[in-house]
Amino acid sequence: QVQLVESGGGLVQPGGSLRLSCAASGTILSISTMGWYRQAPEKQREFVARVTSGGTKFYADSVKGRFTISRDNAKNTVYLQMNSLKPEDTAIYYCNSRNSRGVENWGQGTQVTVSS
Repeated sequence: QVQLVESGGGLVQPGGSLRLSCAASGTILSISTMGWYRQAPEKQREFVARVTSGGTKFYADSVKGRFTISRDNAKNTVYLQMNSLKPEDTAIYYCNSRNSRGVENWGQGTQVTVSS
């Protein structure tokens, strides 16, 4: 199994920045794609960003141009740099991994709150 642990969440003012990290452990050799999802109160979990094993990146329209996903294979870690944060970005952010067979793993989440 793959274990994912997120960190870096917190409280930030609108317009501020945060960087989330997700450290993977366990059977990480099988990981193909890593990404980030988020879930706001009383909302369904939504896709934020992902990066494939080949380095291709995808972003939700709501974060495009503000967020940047990156992957450090040597450290088995994926990052999400979040700039120009908005109150609408407030959510629990979850790290996700997927292997070549489509098996997914999830972290426990880290809270991001954007408020004045």
